[in-house]
Amino acid sequence: MIEIKNVHKSFGPLEVLKGVDLTVEKGEVVSVIGGSGSGKSTLLTCINGLEPINSGKILVDGTEVHAKSTDLNKLRRKIGIVFQQFNAFPHLTVLENVTLAPRKVLGMAKGEAEAIAVKQLNHVGLGDKLKVYPGRLSGGQQQRMAIARALAMNPAYMLFDEVTSALDPQLVGEVLDTLKLLADEGMTMICVTHEMGFARDVSNRVAFFHKGILAEVAAPKEFFGAPQHPETQKFLASVR
Repeated sequence: MIEIKNVHKSFGPLEVLKGVDLTVEKGEVVSVIGGSGSGKSTLLTCINGLEPINSGKILVDGTEVHAKSTDLNKLRRKIGIVFQQFNAFPHLTVLENVTLAPRKVLGMAKGEAEAIAVKQLNHVGLGDKLKVYPGRLSGGQQQRMAIARALAMNPAYMLFDEVTSALDPQLVGEVLDTLKLLADEGMTMICVTHEMGFARDVSNRVAFFHKGILAEVAAPKEFFGAPQHPETQKFLASVR
């Protein structure tokens, strides 16, 4: 599981996370919603160890992410993260992009890495794009390639940071369908999202951030049907 205990994070004088507590169980899908600048994306980068924290603890399967003794590179192998931007290598084919990390980080032989990459690209519906360069893909296809690239490392957890926000509206659905597929297969996921339909239909729980505070966490039915916190009520009224 992922355990977040009283986590504080500041950028200079700006406190972005103000004592966040959240536990995500194995196999659970938690959607994180809230306004811009509320701390959602920062939380993901802290879980992955890309950003240090000021105080508190984050544990992944009992390992403290920010402890000096923790091998972050090793820990990150079990925590896949996909950002808004695809960050593909334009000079490499889709297959080469997805095999890169297993070969360079895990030391896999080329044939083994390619077998895994083909499996994951088929998984996200890109099995016919292996030899295509990223620039020839649509935005939705590039984002699905980024998901396949993360899955090729065989992570136990997946973090998604507003992966549909840079896409044209007509491409959003294909990426959300991929996330739904992963959820149905039991992948543990934390999804920062603006897609309320996804949060309602796919999540086990929805977490609402407001100005660095985790204001409310509840099952989707209760969260959308009877929100308790005034700021949650105000936010939901603005997005409906």
